[in-house]
Amino acid sequence: MKVFLKNYWCVFGVILTMTSCGPDKPKQTESVSFEDPTPKTPEIKFTVERQYPHDVNSFTEGLLFHKGQLFESTGSPDNLPQTKSVFGMVDLETGKINVKAEIDRNIYFGEGITFLNGKVYQLTYKNQTGFIYDATSFKNLGKFSYTNREGWGLTTDGTHLIMSDGTSYLTFIDPTNFSVVKTLDVAEIGRVQEHLNELEFIKGYIYANIWTTNLIVKIDPNTGDIVGKMDLSSLLYESKVRNPDALETNGIAYDSLSNKVMVTGKLWPTIYEIKFPF
Repeated sequence: MKVFLKNYWCVFGVILTMTSCGPDKPKQTESVSFEDPTPKTPEIKFTVERQYPHDVNSFTEGLLFHKGQLFESTGSPDNLPQTKSVFGMVDLETGKINVKAEIDRNIYFGEGITFLNGKVYQLTYKNQTGFIYDATSFKNLGKFSYTNREGWGLTTDGTHLIMSDGTSYLTFIDPTNFSVVKTLDVAEIGRVQEHLNELEFIKGYIYANIWTTNLIVKIDPNTGDIVGKMDLSSLLYESKVRNPDALETNGIAYDSLSNKVMVTGKLWPTIYEIKFPF
C-alpha cells in the first residue's frame, strides 16, 4: 500500500509538473480601431420648427422670400396636365399660390426666380429664355437670353444673377446686360457635383438642391467647394405618406428679416420651416 501511494504521488507529481510547465495559453489580441482616412463632408443637422400646407399640384422649381413674403415658381411637365408654369405669393394658410405671372405651358416650362434691383427674373427650362417683371406690379418688362443649354435654379448674391443648369456649373450673370461674369465649378472633396438645381444665397454661401435626391449642399462661392450637406429624406418620406405622388426635395427659401428657412419639394403637401446652423 505504501508502495502504491508512493508510486501514485510520483505519477501525480509528474503530471502536475507537466501541467505547470506546459505552454502558456495564447494571449487575447487587443482590438485596434482605425479611423477612416477618407475626408467627409460635414453633415448639416436640422430640426423642424413648423409645418404649413403646400399645394400638391405645385411642381416646385423655385422658392424664396421677398420682403418677408414667401414666393414660389412652378413648372409644368407634359405628363402632369394639372400643373402650370406660374409664380406668385404663397398663402401659408392654404398652400395655394396667389399667381402673379403665368407663361404658356405649351411653349415654356417655368423654372427658378429671384428678385434683384426692383425686378423679378424668371428662367425657363429649354428655351434659353428668361422673363423680367416689375417687382411691385409684376408687369412683364420683357425677356432676356442666356447661353446655358438649360435653365434650372436662380438666386442672387445682391449683385449678380446666379443660375444653375443641371450641370456642375453655376453661372454668375450681370443683370444689366446679361453677360457672363464668371462660372463656378462645384465639387465635393474633389469630385464634380452635377445636377445642381434650385438655389438660395444664405449668409455668404450658396445652397443648392441636388436633382433626383433629397440633398441640399452648401457651396463656398469663392472656391466652388461643397462645405456641408443636409439630407431631407425624412421629410420626403413623411410627405409621401400624405401624398404618394410627392417627388424629390426642391425648394429652399431664406427670410433675412426673421432669419428662418423653409423647404419643400415637388408635389409635396407640406412646406417645412427648419432650423440649422448657418
